Amino acid sequence: MKRDIADFVAKFLNCQHVKVEHQKPGGMTQEINIPTWKWEVINMDFITGLPHTLRKHDSIWVIVNRVTKSAHFLVVKTTYLMEDYAKLYINKIVRLHGVPLSIISDRGPHFTSHLWRSFHKGLGTYVNLRYRSFSVIEQVLEPNNPNQFSRDLPMAHLKFYDS
Repeated sequence: MKRDIADFVAKFLNCQHVKVEHQKPGGMTQEINIPTWKWEVINMDFITGLPHTLRKHDSIWVIVNRVTKSAHFLVVKTTYLMEDYAKLYINKIVRLHGVPLSIISDRGPHFTSHLWRSFHKGLGTYVNLRYRSFSVIEQVLEPNNPNQFSRDLPMAHLKFYDS
């Protein structure tokens, strides 16, 4: 019976006109240049809304190299100021890999702030805002003890490379 109803709805013109779309319509695509060298173009995103750890961390800052797909997972606090993120970025990323030419990121508040834009302008980095999901990492972190996600971060790191 379910199949008969599905066939009827698929062929009935009124059903096709009134059908509700459950996804947002796709926007204009943005071309991403293919990087030629490792750590030349990186992706950045935050996994937020995690429970607080003992050190009051509640987010993970994910920074991914677009060529080799190697990544850094930095445990952070949502209360960090832009200066804190800038220091962490220089100490953990720029120190190891240099300044990237381009950064692809979501449109979160951390990357749309004036300070972050001026920071990257001073470094000569282009920031490209777009959406990216890290659901694989979230799947690893959610089932375990939610207050100790920083302890499970190495496993999330491994799962990221396996996906």
